[in-house]
Amino acid sequence: MPKIVIEDGPDQAVMGDVITGLTMYNASHANGETPDYLVISVRDDAGTVQGGLVGATYLGWLTVQALWVADALRGTGHGKAILQAAEEEAVRRGCPRVFLETLSFQALPFYEKLGYTIHSKLADFPPGGARYALTKDL
Repeated sequence: MPKIVIEDGPDQAVMGDVITGLTMYNASHANGETPDYLVISVRDDAGTVQGGLVGATYLGWLTVQALWVADALRGTGHGKAILQAAEEEAVRRGCPRVFLETLSFQALPFYEKLGYTIHSKLADFPPGGARYALTKDL
């Protein structure tokens, strides 16, 4: 009989098995479509990552899972450039919409300034703050 195991840490192989299992299940209900991952980076002259985006195009949407810019680059236009590059790639891949989430202490005004609209708000995530889901038509 199968047993439930709480893993000791982030085991990449186990994480991969779970994600692969869900991806295959979803594909069986989505005409075989699977996420097409998108990774964009900003690197300094030494090749060190100073920012970037991780997301995927899937079922007509670009979903942004992570967007980060090093403190030294904030306010210099790099975040906007990364997001615009991702949006352009999404359109190229046939995805005219974007979905992302942000926490109240992160970048809500940044996204709104770039045309993102709040779709939902989850209060007290984190406690005293909020988690926002945003969308944008490209």
